[in-house]
Amino acid sequence: MTMNRHDATKYFHEGGDRLADLIDESQPVELPTPDTDVPMVSRSVRLPLDTYERVRAAADARGIGVTTLMRQWIEAGLADLDDSATVSLADVRRALAALAHPTAA
Repeated sequence: MTMNRHDATKYFHEGGDRLADLIDESQPVELPTPDTDVPMVSRSVRLPLDTYERVRAAADARGIGVTTLMRQWIEAGLADLDDSATVSLADVRRALAALAHPTAA
């Protein structure tokens, strides 16, 4: 049964089982599987358009979504605040190699 907005509003305000029956007849919907077991909180952030475009370009270059990149940046910033930041072993090796063989300026 197809229903327009006016009829749906009318059925809702009348109460009873008519709207519930209509909902029960609908097709089940597949919800996306969350990409994490950690509970998430959604927050809205207002950004200037040029800033958002830069973030989107950076996310595209990394092959990840904008919100994923923003979350990574926030987590890195928080880790820096409490000195709990971790770095890859490859980054440590490169830094040590650069110290051992400084380039001429």
